[in-house]
Amino acid sequence: MTSAMNRHTLVLGGARSGKSDWAQGLAESLAADPGQALIYLATGQARDDEMRTRVARHQARRGPRWTTLEEPLELGPTLSRVADDNAVVLVDCLTMWQSNLFTLAGLDEAGVEERGRELAALLPELPGVVILVGNEVGLGIVPDNALARGFRDQAGLLHQNLAQVCGRVIMVMAGLPLALKGGLPG
Repeated sequence: MTSAMNRHTLVLGGARSGKSDWAQGLAESLAADPGQALIYLATGQARDDEMRTRVARHQARRGPRWTTLEEPLELGPTLSRVADDNAVVLVDCLTMWQSNLFTLAGLDEAGVEERGRELAALLPELPGVVILVGNEVGLGIVPDNALARGFRDQAGLLHQNLAQVCGRVIMVMAGLPLALKGGLPG
């Protein structure tokens, strides 16, 4: 049996880089058996018209084979519940989850960092395949305020921690995948 570490993938990229489309294609290729579940774990919430439009577009692109679950805060417990040897779970996205932890849950940087460490510790224990999507936010200018700098720092720490426990790490730019760890899938 393949170790859990080797089955899980972290997909990073900038805004509109094609990372979600690429991750969805990976998930669908890994769930080639029609009996294998495809689970989309959404961390975002449709709170305005623009987000409702985005959500509808994503759902239409996924199609009926996918089961969508929305979980803005309790990512670890939800993954523990739905991860299964007969499932591919796509988490989109980690950056929104961290934003929710700061804003909806009211956690400070230490609290957000702790939740990230908990997720990284949990991941190797999860059965099945988990694909995690996150925005790479550390390639731009240094933000001009403490909250934005803290957010950027926490996203970077989370990605580093998850990259250590995932067998594959992919950076997507302009829709093109670049393997940072583990190689591109066949």
